[in-house]
Amino acid sequence: YVRPESERPNLSEVADCVNVPIIDLGSGDRSLIVQQIGDACENCGFFQVINHGVSNEAAEQMLVVAKEFFHLPVEEKMKLYSDDPSKTMRLSTSFNVKKEKVHNWRDYLRLHCHPLEKYAPEWPSNPSSFKEIVSNYCTEVRKLGFRLQELISESLGLDKECIMRVLGEQGQHMAVNYYPPCPQPELTYGLPGHTDPNALTILLQDLQVAGLQVLKDDKWVAVKPHPDAFVINIGDQLQALSNGRYKSVWHRALVNADKARLSVASFLCPCDDALISPPKALTDDGTGAVYRNFTYAEYYKKFWSRNLDQEHCLALFKN
Repeated sequence: YVRPESERPNLSEVADCVNVPIIDLGSGDRSLIVQQIGDACENCGFFQVINHGVSNEAAEQMLVVAKEFFHLPVEEKMKLYSDDPSKTMRLSTSFNVKKEKVHNWRDYLRLHCHPLEKYAPEWPSNPSSFKEIVSNYCTEVRKLGFRLQELISESLGLDKECIMRVLGEQGQHMAVNYYPPCPQPELTYGLPGHTDPNALTILLQDLQVAGLQVLKDDKWVAVKPHPDAFVINIGDQLQALSNGRYKSVWHRALVNADKARLSVASFLCPCDDALISPPKALTDDGTGAVYRNFTYAEYYKKFWSRNLDQEHCLALFKN
């Protein structure tokens, strides 16, 4: 778990991010929301949303049932363990155990979430309320994700359905991350710096324990959890679709010496055969497409064949 000295988090140099965009989706002023989202996507690659339509109850119950799951006896959890990334439901550790040289201080439960009727039956049946609570949470988060994609589409000057048309029938995955207390947090990561390979990530953070950091103006800054907010990350697919205008944010998870930290990341992904190619309106100005066309299946395969913290996977698809 110990990183070579040159790769350590250097915690003394990490400041708090003071100007995280916090966007009120309930303000009623659609053109303002679209403008704020466009600014955030272009300048930061991430933002937080409040009044987002996901009930507090759904989010709180999600965190409670996730904690209950990770507090189950080890032998109970081990029944679900696998290090095969192609499994649609698995409990695992670190990131890609078979490939990496140094492990990450993280356990996680990874679930496929759409369509629910296909995947929910294979989810954990202990805690007994798990399937119902997580299904409900997934449904609400999916709605939020689609609403955000419409706003992102409009912020690029496209019609609101444009991005969703390109992405097709979207997949949805969830990573329930559990970062146990770590005796020497300055030597390791929960997750090292990476970008998300999907389109959009909706993160529910533990309010008690901070740990998310993002790269802003070439410096790592800490993103403090905001009450009743989600952190929204632009993923690699939206960077490609926006023809490089919007940034897929580099982010990482730090661990804590005294407290366990929990986070729930929901990923919206293009369907496998979606052809990721920027709409004509974004290449008309003579710039041409920054990236070559590719399918999501091709991208995802490439992403999982590498180490998480190598150079940006998207760079391999540049024209």
